[in-house]
Amino acid sequence: MALQSKLLQLLPPEYGYVIFAGVGNTFVNMWLAINVARARKRYDIPLPIMYSAENGQFNCIQRAHQNAVENSPQFLFVLMVAGLEYPKTSAVAGLIYLVGRIAFAQGYYTGTPGNHKYGCMISTVGMLALVANTVCIAARKLGICPCTR
Repeated sequence: MALQSKLLQLLPPEYGYVIFAGVGNTFVNMWLAINVARARKRYDIPLPIMYSAENGQFNCIQRAHQNAVENSPQFLFVLMVAGLEYPKTSAVAGLIYLVGRIAFAQGYYTGTPGNHKYGCMISTVGMLALVANTVCIAARKLGICPCTR
């Protein structure tokens, strides 16, 4: 326990915001999974069927969740790393990303896959900010970044 406590003390005080953004990702993914479960029941698509040959609406709901799952690892990585040096900026970028994920799903749920583009743009803004912060940290650590903190 002492080591864990010492590690937590190394984090910036505002890192709690970053952790909340990571937890937000969990809740967004849970909401998407619940929507898939409801759609399975509504459209009578049993497990383990991932996609329906007959029901495009179910496929859009399933795909919105699957896309979020596919993107979670890289989101959480850049969020947690960028947050080490830029906790408030990273938490805000994480929130933007999560709002984009929700908008992405809402657009996809219309049954017209192209309607997800606005959510995609919003989440991309959040992700690019996190990636830029992470790359900047890495470049400074390697001594190849002309900027200083």
